[in-house]
Parts: sequence; C-alpha cells; structure tokens
Amino acid sequence: MDDETRAFLEFLAWQRASVLAIIDGLDEEALMTSVLPSGWTPLGLVEHLGHAERHWFQEIATGSAVPLPWPDDNTPLITSRPPSVVLEFYRDQCARSDAIVAALPLSSPPRARHPGYLGDQITDLRGVILHMIEETARHAGHLDIVRELIDGKTGLGPR
Repeated sequence: MDDETRAFLEFLAWQRASVLAIIDGLDEEALMTSVLPSGWTPLGLVEHLGHAERHWFQEIATGSAVPLPWPDDNTPLITSRPPSVVLEFYRDQCARSDAIVAALPLSSPPRARHPGYLGDQITDLRGVILHMIEETARHAGHLDIVRELIDGKTGLGPR
C-alpha cells in the first residue's frame, strides 16, 4: 500500500474511531433518543454512516454491494435495531470499505454514479475516500454535540 492510500485510511480510521468513542458508554435508551428538534438519534446516525460506507465504497466505487441485512426502511437517521446490530453493521461496512481501498488504485474511476452534484465531483476512488472522511468527520461533530447534551461529556475520541 502506498503512502497516500495509507494516509487516507488513517484519517478515515481516526474519524470512525471518534464516532465509536463518542457514543461509547451510552445506554440503549440514550442511543435511541433524539435530543434535537430534527429528531435524529445517535444510533440512527451511526447506522446512516454504515449505509454511507456501503453506498460510496461498494455501490459507487465497485458498482456492487452486498445485500442489506434487513429491509430498507427509508427512515433517515433513526433506527429500531438494537445497538449491537447497528454497531456490527457499521464495523462490517467499514471493514469492507477498507478492503476495497486496499484492492484498488486511488485513480480507479467509480463503476456507478452517485445522483446529484457529488456524482460529477467524485471521479475516482480518491474522491470517494475524501468524501467519506468529510462525511464521517461532520457526523462525528454532530455526535459530539449530542453527547454533551446527553451527559455533559466532551473531548471523546482519539484526536
């Protein structure tokens, strides 16, 4: 693996670790309760990130994705699945993403197109990785704020 790929994976891994560290220690009730007017839950956001990993690395980068382990319920940022199921899903999708990055050159063009403006901007695997670093970091920040609202804890995560 070249230095650029390794650096991208390290930055993505730090963001993923932050997501998991921020929610660590929350009980099921806290993970499944919204504290913001928009209604999303911490666990729903983690599930969303799992779907984003699957979409960008499998559907877009390779053109094919393993089937979801449940019917697509189209309820954004909320889930009825238990934490253990969502966390396993998220970790599995991240591992699949890492395997795809390890197997393809960064210059690999996407095999499918994301709808909307990002479809025009993402022209190779490098762009997919950068987008997922951005997406994961953005949502880690959301989780940071929600965690502070839930129990006052701040500064969680590896960085």
